Order: sequence, then structure tokens, then C-alpha cells
Amino acid sequence: MKGEVRTSASAPLVTASVACGFPSPAEDSLERPLDLNELHGIGAPSVFLVRVAGESMTGRGLFPGDIAVVDKARRPRSGCIVVACLNGDFTMKTYLKRGDEVILKAENPAYPDITVPEEADFQVWGVVTGSSRVF
Repeated sequence: MKGEVRTSASAPLVTASVACGFPSPAEDSLERPLDLNELHGIGAPSVFLVRVAGESMTGRGLFPGDIAVVDKARRPRSGCIVVACLNGDFTMKTYLKRGDEVILKAENPAYPDITVPEEADFQVWGVVTGSSRVF
């Protein structure tokens, strides 16, 4: 895939809760390193990353510039977030299935939901399984 970059990343996982107030020592709470690639399934042939653009999914915690983890092998279920192609345009929305009707729901009231017409060229490219934000 053009533009593909593969990296490996792991870091120690601290099993103790981290308070956002007074600091406490956590040295005795270390677990085996957590492999972020393993956690998100990165490296599997069905998984790809995509940068979020736009603000239609902020209600589900996806903001412009975030990196979404998308799995092409997962079948979409009503209520999951998908990356889909509708008539040649890509979008990320909550997938809703009501009988034979498919609705791509925006998670920001400033954006309209999309009811997918039966005759539309529509394909779900994958299900969003996680995301990452760099501050």
C-alpha cells in the first residue's frame, strides 16, 4: 500500500490507577510491556490507520487530527463506527441498520445523518476499533 509505514512500539504497562491529583509511587505496579501494535491489531493485514478530518464524530470522541484504527475484517453492526464510501466519497459515521435501511449517523448535532439510498454505490471499508490523539 502506498504511503504505508510500519513501526513497532511497546511501553511498560502500569496496572495501578493513576490519580490526577497527588502523585503516588507506582514502581511495584509494573506489568509486562504493553505492545500498542498488538493492542490495536496493527500489523494484521486487515487493519489500517486513518487520520480523522472534520467534526461530525466529536460526540463519540473522534476529533480532527486523531488517528483511527480501522479493521476491514470486522463486519459492521448497528451502533459501531465505520469508514464507508458512499458514491465515491469517504466518511466516518456511526452505522445504523434498521431493517433494510442503512443510516450513517453523525455524532454532532451540527451535521446531518445520511440515509443511504438503495441505489447508492455504498461500501463499508472497515470498523473503527480504536483511536489515538497526540497532544
